[in-house]
Amino acid sequence: MKNQFEIYDIDSAPEDSRETLSNAQSNFGMVPNLYGVLAESPAAVKAYSALGQLFIGSSLTPAERHVVWFTINAYHDCQYCMAGHTGMAKGEKISDSIIESARNVSQYDDEKLEALRVFTLKLVEQRGWVSEEDVKAFIETGYTHENILDILVGISHKVLSNYTNHLAQTPVDDAFKSFAWQKPE
Repeated sequence: MKNQFEIYDIDSAPEDSRETLSNAQSNFGMVPNLYGVLAESPAAVKAYSALGQLFIGSSLTPAERHVVWFTINAYHDCQYCMAGHTGMAKGEKISDSIIESARNVSQYDDEKLEALRVFTLKLVEQRGWVSEEDVKAFIETGYTHENILDILVGISHKVLSNYTNHLAQTPVDDAFKSFAWQKPE
């Protein structure tokens, strides 16, 4: 059963959502369906956009940010976000091995990225209640407390989108249909 969420465009969106949709259009060359759904709530679409920009400006490298996004998307089984982030990662020239490991929900060859994947997954699965030993081990791989807090920004960003996509059953944008994804068994 579809939950019948509307997908707004710039013209049909509530007035307070239009600027955010216009910015998305400028940034992506389209208004992604997720933004169109979130536009129902100006607060939600603005929060998603702001969290995304804050995470992009965080202490994590582009590859590390994608590892965080992919890890959360896979854990939440968000088909929309896995497709979209695959396209974004390819556009940012993230290595195919990172993308394929993420889509296969498998370990990364790079030990530091694997530590990031495992720590991010622990944060999500344990709702932030990771042990002191887990934090210490993560720091010993070369990450910092700033990185940990930035991961939480990424988690917040993806929880908002993943849960929205589950509720709305957001259709994958045409631009990302070639990156359709099903969680491996």
